[in-house]
Amino acid sequence: MFVEERIVTLFKRNAHHTLTYWSVFFSFGLCIAFLGPTILDLQCQTNSTLSQITWVFFSQQFCLLIGSSIGGVFKRTLFSALSALFVSALIISVIFAIIPVCNNVLLLAIAMAVSGFAMGIIDTIANIQLVTIYQRDSAVFLQALHFFIGFGALVSPLIADPFLSETGCGNHTGNGTEIMHHFRNMLRNSPIAEHNITQSHLPHEGGEESNVHYAFWIMALINLPVPIAVLFLMYREQLIPCCPNGTPRLLDKDELAMETQQGAEGSDAEQKEHEAGGHGDIFSCCQNDNLRGLPVSFFMIHVLGGMVLFMTDGIVGAYAGFVYTYAVAPPMSLPHKTAGYLASIFWAAITAGRLLSIPLSYRFQPVRLLMFNLAGAIVTVLMLLIFYTSNIFLFVGTCLCGLFLSSIFPCMLAYTEDILNYQGIVKYLEYNGCATSVLVTSAGMGEMVMQVLVGSIIQTEGSYSFLLCGLIIACIGFILFIGLLLFHRLHRNYLSGTTKKSAMVEEPGPEQNGSAITEQKEAKESS
Repeated sequence: MFVEERIVTLFKRNAHHTLTYWSVFFSFGLCIAFLGPTILDLQCQTNSTLSQITWVFFSQQFCLLIGSSIGGVFKRTLFSALSALFVSALIISVIFAIIPVCNNVLLLAIAMAVSGFAMGIIDTIANIQLVTIYQRDSAVFLQALHFFIGFGALVSPLIADPFLSETGCGNHTGNGTEIMHHFRNMLRNSPIAEHNITQSHLPHEGGEESNVHYAFWIMALINLPVPIAVLFLMYREQLIPCCPNGTPRLLDKDELAMETQQGAEGSDAEQKEHEAGGHGDIFSCCQNDNLRGLPVSFFMIHVLGGMVLFMTDGIVGAYAGFVYTYAVAPPMSLPHKTAGYLASIFWAAITAGRLLSIPLSYRFQPVRLLMFNLAGAIVTVLMLLIFYTSNIFLFVGTCLCGLFLSSIFPCMLAYTEDILNYQGIVKYLEYNGCATSVLVTSAGMGEMVMQVLVGSIIQTEGSYSFLLCGLIIACIGFILFIGLLLFHRLHRNYLSGTTKKSAMVEEPGPEQNGSAITEQKEAKESS
């Protein structure tokens, strides 16, 4: 079979949980991609300047980082984890519903901050829960999980597109500054109308009436089944106090055998993890007593794994945000309508890459996929620099770049958790989940920081620096990954030495065996 029977049985055993966690990541993707194409309509709705509306984008990313940092707090019990997912998914639907009534930029920024916080909790909890369920076999399921981000990110702009205003708030005159055009191109990521934007407040009179509020209400309705699915899972697991307990589901023979085999080990690990006090969030992980006495390689794996994702997710955010700006500027000078398709192609390639990585992650080890994807991203950006005047290769390179970057995050997640948590040593099992929180937080921070950094460089040095920044960031990420491989080797040697020492302590020495035999002989002679 293409998939081992053990993996199929494990999925059947946890199908309801797995499908629910996949669905909440659809909410994550739905919420992360709608702001770009609707930013001009929201600017008209709030009667704000472009410099003011950009803080809405920043508030969402910043609170997503905060939510990712503390989301692991809710992993202690299944009830707390599912409750956090239910509330977060419900908040996203509520935010979608109230965005059309936010007529002030401050209110809109607060709404986006709340949604970003909910997205961060979803990001951390869903990753931790899947890694906890599947452990060494989590790679294929993590690939599917992150596929749903791309799927939601594709659906969101498609819903919004029919309701977007073609002329913004009307025809405006005046000379717009370069900075304003830069931010407009970064956030819009779609064809723009031929008119200038000024620093003054944009009037609502005389312009085309926007119907974008219908798009938000449709997205709220589409997302509503997600919290309902989480609530149904809580009911099925008998975690809702007000509902009567139902009849437990009977296990088939394969599931029963797996349950019997893993029952004792799972209960011991959960009890020791509870005694350790680690909850999987960054703050409690740093205060974990089990960190004492661990080798330097243990901490460097966290640092280097997080830095690799800091770079690669930063490339994803910067490329999606600035590829339009690069395409419409010389030497490309693409028409605005044509350049607007680049961001959509990039997200479509990420979605397809994550779908393609599901079978690949089963056939190949995560470390090999990481090496291939990082090298492919470097080669692609280098080819884009070489053929910087080719419009056709810009589209081809955008597609390849999305494919190579798509599966780096889930592969790194599976790789580091495999190194740190599943070596059969109790102290590492007690630390389960902390690596996930570190990596998720690092990825979110990279996406936020790199967008600001690359945007500032493009403003000062010109659009040609866009691909150069991407190449430098990708090379730094590859160098950090080589360092991660080195510390993985050191950590593996440390674990091997620890195992040998434990075996030597447990085995009796030859002198002890000889003395025991002598005592037995003397006892027989005396009798």
